Amino acid sequence: MKRIFLLSILTLFCGTLFARNTLETDTLGLKVYFRQGYAKLEPSYRGNEMRLKQFSQGIHDLKKDSLRRIRTIRIEAFASPEGSYAMNQRLAEKRAQAIVDFIRRTTNLPDSLFDMAPQGINWKGLTEMVKNSDMPYRDEVLKILNETPEWIFKNNVIVDGRHRQLGMLHGGRAYRHMYKYFFPDLRNSESDISCIVERLEAPQPEIGMTEEPKAPEAAASPAVEEPETVSEAVTPTTPEKKPFYMALKTNLLYDAALIPNIGIEFYLKNGWSIEGNWMYAWWKNDNRHNYWRTYGGELGVRKYFGRRAETKPLTGHHLGLYGQMLTYDFELGGTGYQSKLSYGVGVEYGYSLPIGRRLNLDFGIGIGYLGGEYKKYDPIDEHYVWKQTRQRHWFGPTKAEISLVWLIGRGNYNAKGGK
Repeated sequence: MKRIFLLSILTLFCGTLFARNTLETDTLGLKVYFRQGYAKLEPSYRGNEMRLKQFSQGIHDLKKDSLRRIRTIRIEAFASPEGSYAMNQRLAEKRAQAIVDFIRRTTNLPDSLFDMAPQGINWKGLTEMVKNSDMPYRDEVLKILNETPEWIFKNNVIVDGRHRQLGMLHGGRAYRHMYKYFFPDLRNSESDISCIVERLEAPQPEIGMTEEPKAPEAAASPAVEEPETVSEAVTPTTPEKKPFYMALKTNLLYDAALIPNIGIEFYLKNGWSIEGNWMYAWWKNDNRHNYWRTYGGELGVRKYFGRRAETKPLTGHHLGLYGQMLTYDFELGGTGYQSKLSYGVGVEYGYSLPIGRRLNLDFGIGIGYLGGEYKKYDPIDEHYVWKQTRQRHWFGPTKAEISLVWLIGRGNYNAKGGK
């Protein structure tokens, strides 16, 4: 019994001694937001500047406090679900590195303190946002987020996954809601700085002392200093650069028919774009009376839609309206057909498929009306004998397209492998 009592006293004493020497940890947090598809740290974007200033000042205050020291800086970076897994992982790594570069530049902390932890797609954050919302199809979305694996394999091939099922749910309506209201908040990096805080106790007065002892200098309260001016706390604010999307293209079907052509398309917003196309060819052989002459242009407007269009402009399904003006002269050794001016309007449907980082392949077909005057003639000797003049009134296919598209502009690129 006596031995148990002594053991209890010893355990209590050791526990008290351990508790008196335990170090407490505090955290200083920072959240920075990024634009879709970007890893550049922009102070002017979504209030980043104020948070960066407060964070830098907090670091300088910690460095001056003799009772606290910084043990580690953990950087967790995230991306929103649009795009491929590999692209989002690289994006999260670049965003984490941008945070590290900023802290190094403004605080001169050693590299040994930094711990980068890029997380890729922030599924946990998305789940919390959906859970705390009243979005359409909330319960079905939560079921997919909680029960569907990120990737589903069959014979070592990915056949399904969480992202695909969210995109297909009710025709993409739930995904579009999350894309608009939740995804911007998922494109962020968080930095939690763990600080070791050691609390020092003033020594107790010795028995028999008649004079109140002075507290040692080590326990004295640190003098209050004016906050240090941080000249490099934030990089200079630069004008905000918005994403810019355009494309140059050529119709491979016209190229195969020896009609060089070029087109340009500008993305506006909300899936809308405008485009213009021009073609020109003038081939002839007077000795054999062969002619192949055409030139003209087209203007149109398009509306992109579907899952791919939600995540990447100028990609996916599209409907359009176009107008045409052209002239031609075709004669291959027999009767020739010459038009001074033809004109037409039509509607088109197409699909633009990514095939490379900055390349798409655009398939399309247009149906409408083509009208105008044309002449029929026969080449005889070295002359062209007029036969008749007619008016063309054609209703049917007026456009066919398999175009190679070069994507140009800030952020206007596809994920690795064109996915």
